[in-house]
Amino acid sequence: MDVTLPSNLNATTAASSDYMHSTAASAKRTVNQPKYEDHSFVYTEINQIYAELLSVHHKLQQEKKAQHETAMELEEREHFLTEKEVLLSKHQDALTKIKGVEEEIHTKFRIMKEQYDTEIKQLSEALKNKMKENKRLKSSFDTLKEMNDSLKKEISEVSAQNKKLEMQGRKVQARLENLQRKHEFLMAHKGHDTILRMQQEIRPPPQEKVQLPTKLNKVPLNTQVYEFLVVLMDWISDSHLRHLNAEEHTAIQNKASTLSKESMQSKCIKILPMVTEQLQFMPSVNPKVHLSLVTFAYWTLRQLDFGEQQKTMVSTLRRLGEEIFRGTETRIQNSSPEQPVKSKAKTAAFFKSTDQHLRFVSTLIVLKTLTQADLLAQAFDALHKELKTDEGKSLFLEYHAVPVILNHLRASNKGLLSSAVDIFLQMAVESRFLQPFLEICSCESFFRNCSILLRNPKLEIQILEKLSIILQKLSRIKRNKKLFEIFAIHLIIQEMHRTMNSEHAFLSINLSSVLFNLGMTKNSSFSSSQGTS
Repeated sequence: MDVTLPSNLNATTAASSDYMHSTAASAKRTVNQPKYEDHSFVYTEINQIYAELLSVHHKLQQEKKAQHETAMELEEREHFLTEKEVLLSKHQDALTKIKGVEEEIHTKFRIMKEQYDTEIKQLSEALKNKMKENKRLKSSFDTLKEMNDSLKKEISEVSAQNKKLEMQGRKVQARLENLQRKHEFLMAHKGHDTILRMQQEIRPPPQEKVQLPTKLNKVPLNTQVYEFLVVLMDWISDSHLRHLNAEEHTAIQNKASTLSKESMQSKCIKILPMVTEQLQFMPSVNPKVHLSLVTFAYWTLRQLDFGEQQKTMVSTLRRLGEEIFRGTETRIQNSSPEQPVKSKAKTAAFFKSTDQHLRFVSTLIVLKTLTQADLLAQAFDALHKELKTDEGKSLFLEYHAVPVILNHLRASNKGLLSSAVDIFLQMAVESRFLQPFLEICSCESFFRNCSILLRNPKLEIQILEKLSIILQKLSRIKRNKKLFEIFAIHLIIQEMHRTMNSEHAFLSINLSSVLFNLGMTKNSSFSSSQGTS
């Protein structure tokens, strides 16, 4: 076997070989020399040296083999360490990547946790708001339920009282008809007796022809009587009938009159048929009397608003309204010896009068007494034209016309509902009369009618827009907030605004402005819409 020794071993072996060769050469020289040494001794020594050298050689080979094996082990260990180093490097790269991914995951997790906390907070606030809203709705529902129960009870009581009053009314009407027939019979009998007695006492000359007054000419010859009646009617209207509020009525009673409210209404019921009867004589009277008589009739009608006797005067009210609407006409027959008998027609126009004051009051009487839709439509059109002027608005406030229009502000009255809302909308236009008008509308009757209208799901969007303008202006008055809450109008508007179609932007702005004025929203942008509404 060929064994390669290290360089140091090779050098040692070479030195040993040189040493052996030199020794052998010296031995040969010694042998050759003429010495007297023993040949065996030299041979032995040479063998001994050779043996020593041979053992050294074996040791050197063994050492070389051991070093070779050590080198192989070191090489294998180096290869193993190299592979291990590469593997550790790969592991380190993987750990670095994992660490980056872990940081990214922690970042995403932190973001997700913040989003989750934010959503939880928002949902909690929304849940609290919903709970508050549910509590408000529940309280409102309980209030409405109590009001409904009380209204049902009042309706039952009023129905029973109504039936009782109807029976009494029929009895009174029958008795009144009997008394009228008896009175007519007595008056006819008395007139017949008077005529017979006068014919017996006074006999006119045969050449004179006396023309008896016809039925058409019933005007008293003393015109000062009507001047006296004008002053008297104006005085009564201004001092007693005009004061419709309970406080004003009580104050007037304490100062100038001892009449009770029932006594006032009973007197109005007695005088109203007489006033209606006098309308047919107005064509022959000074036109100045017309306004006083019509004004007196209007305030008498308004006094009947506070009682239930108005139901027993349906025919009288209808006749009054028709006379005012059509006007009256009278023919005066004159006879003289020189001229033949002629008939002259005179008319008195009230609803179609050229005097704005008389025309305005007549229009209110028509709206108050008649029920025919076509006549009422004409009256509403005429009133709307009057309100386009400052004089018309001033008369509207002077004659407390809001309750008259409120009688037609009903969802069941579909034909005239829009006209009634237009009247209020015309008064709500910016002017010096706006604030007094809003003060008059700040009452329970107006808000009650509005609440009933807003609860109607079939209300037209145009009417709702007009009504929202008026409510928006009323919501600016702070004390009206209580009226909004009493009739739950703020809740109706809030629900209407929540479910409003995006197409109705104008209505949505007005409803938002109402809610803002009532303090139910915090968005200040709503305040900018108040000027545009």
